[in-house]
Amino acid sequence: MDSFDTAREQLLVGGVPLTLLAERVGQTPFYAYDRGLIAARIAAVRHVLPPGVLLHYAIKANPMPALVGWVRPLVDGMDVASAGELKLALDAGADPQGIGFAGPGKRAAELRQAVAAGVLLHVESARELQLLADAAQDLGLPARVALRINPDFELRGAGMHMGGGAKPFGVDAEQAPGLLRAMHGGGLGFEGFHVYPGSQNLRAEVIAQSLSRSVDLVLRLAQHAPAPVRYVNLGGGWGIPYFPGERRLDLAPVADALAQAQARLRQELPQARLVVELGRYLVGEAGVYVVRVLDRKLSRGQVFLVTDGGMHQHLAASGNFGQVIRRNYPVAIGNRLQCAERETASVVGPLCTPLDLLADKSDLAVAQPGDLVVVFQSGAYGASASPQAFLGHPACVEVLV
Repeated sequence: MDSFDTAREQLLVGGVPLTLLAERVGQTPFYAYDRGLIAARIAAVRHVLPPGVLLHYAIKANPMPALVGWVRPLVDGMDVASAGELKLALDAGADPQGIGFAGPGKRAAELRQAVAAGVLLHVESARELQLLADAAQDLGLPARVALRINPDFELRGAGMHMGGGAKPFGVDAEQAPGLLRAMHGGGLGFEGFHVYPGSQNLRAEVIAQSLSRSVDLVLRLAQHAPAPVRYVNLGGGWGIPYFPGERRLDLAPVADALAQAQARLRQELPQARLVVELGRYLVGEAGVYVVRVLDRKLSRGQVFLVTDGGMHQHLAASGNFGQVIRRNYPVAIGNRLQCAERETASVVGPLCTPLDLLADKSDLAVAQPGDLVVVFQSGAYGASASPQAFLGHPACVEVLV
């Protein structure tokens, strides 16, 4: 929220007053992403990354085509998780050499597409390895592969645990030597490793520890590698603050840990390039979700602002996308920022379910039908992560400003 201009009656998004932007878009609800804020965040990350560390954008965070096209020249590569995202990256002009393809359930056709495109496959099972060998033989092209490892440790404090324990992601660390031995020949071109313990972490010391332990694991497994290690993707997991009491991630310890990781890799695996994969951290705070108040209702002393958008378009803000205890995203009446008259109100959507809740008993400016409610921190895992077909309401619009 701090990144947007709120020192006036109306929110400015990309320098455009909110009510004017709504007219320009032509409808509510809509998502708006500020290209200037995205570029500034990428520049800030570049500033702290040690020289030589590559920055990749994880398309799953926000696959809006215009946004992907905007980000593409600002980063060193892109990470995709489906053939659809692979098409997005290629259409945006991404170099296939800088595209990594991860995901635990890649279809045979997707693997063939990836081999044909020349991108790096993050292998997550013995099945995938065999399918890639078959595709390489059929197409007469080498299959570029990196082994995704399910580490033998967990990233404490992560919003979602992607590694450690029993997981569908990657290959368990203890099984990796066997798969590495199976990569000899057969059209498989081994390039390195991918380790991604978890996401949405705000504790720098935990991310730093994870980086150190991930490098330990890579160096241990590199002894079994069929070729020199040229690629080490240590994921990201950098979080952004969503809720009261959360503090911004301190990048200094993370940058120090990356510098140490890079130094160790240069000493032990001199051909390896270190990759950091970020999605939410690059775009999450640069987006807002905007809905219009349709009705103002008073029910037994509680004010409800009924809007034209809700959980079907912003599942995460409703608390139904991984929250254990529901908490409100930052919310404001975007065209009444300086209104002195305040109230406690709940913002709900048009769906006939009590789950359709965007803000529960929040301190807001007094709003009337026609006013615009803004949900901040909405640049990642918004429209594409929501069940927009639910109950047959119109789809929302996304714009890059």
